[in-house]
Amino acid sequence: MNKCPIIFIILLTVLFLITGCPKPAPEPVEPPEIEPPKIEPPKVEPPILETQPTVSFHDNCADILRNYVNKEGLVDYKTLKRKRFELKKLLDEFDSLNPDIYNSWPQEDKIAFWLNAYNIQMLKIIVENYPIESSRIYRLFWPPNSIRHIKGIWNKFKFMVMDEEFTLAEIEKRLFRQEFDEPRIFFALSQASLSSPTLRNEPYYGHKLHEQLDDQAKRFLSRPQGFRIDRNNRTVYLSAILQPTWFGREFISKYGTDKKFKDQQPNVRAVLNFITNYIPEQDISFLEVENYTIKYIKYDWILNDGL
Repeated sequence: MNKCPIIFIILLTVLFLITGCPKPAPEPVEPPEIEPPKIEPPKVEPPILETQPTVSFHDNCADILRNYVNKEGLVDYKTLKRKRFELKKLLDEFDSLNPDIYNSWPQEDKIAFWLNAYNIQMLKIIVENYPIESSRIYRLFWPPNSIRHIKGIWNKFKFMVMDEEFTLAEIEKRLFRQEFDEPRIFFALSQASLSSPTLRNEPYYGHKLHEQLDDQAKRFLSRPQGFRIDRNNRTVYLSAILQPTWFGREFISKYGTDKKFKDQQPNVRAVLNFITNYIPEQDISFLEVENYTIKYIKYDWILNDGL
């Protein structure tokens, strides 16, 4: 027997045993589902807004104005005269205020401070001269209950603010005309008369000053004593306080324009430009494109007495 085939068979057998049988491919194994870790979003603190602290000084004026001035701006001078000690006490607060505290205030609160000082002092002057005594000569020009019978009402009656002497005229010139470039102020000064801007029955406050001044301007210009248009006669009537010789020039720096109202003087253009912020659209259109003349309304100096 030939041994070669046998040896060949043995070698194949040994080789098979060494290499092993081919194994089937393993079935694919799905990886386990692993949930991603829950990450809490970082906490974001709201930004800290730096706001000006509310100035509480103006609250000192609240009781006087609320108790003796009605919503129409008329004053119960008869009752207030019996309470004039309250007025004196209030004005003492203006005198004793530390100037360093005042200087730390924002400009809006400084304006509110001087508006309140002016209007409270005006109340005190009227109360000290109430009922108004008129002279026979002056009655030829003004009615008996006109404040024009009180001599030197703006430049003779002195009072103290932060240990410094002032008159109403000095406050108007030094603060309202020079230091503060804000013509809406002139719609907030009480002249204690019927043609005057209305006296509010609340103090002025820095934190809402712009809202209050806008309201004062709108209220004043909505009254026939402040502004009106006669379309039939093509005439625009403006309050006497808007004359160039009164407060009219104070509007030029903020509201002066060369683009509109070109047939008017610069101060009149500024006043008209200011007014267009507070009147109805049909009146704005008339002022801007129509031809008309400007006339100033005679000022009524009768006392704003609430009796």
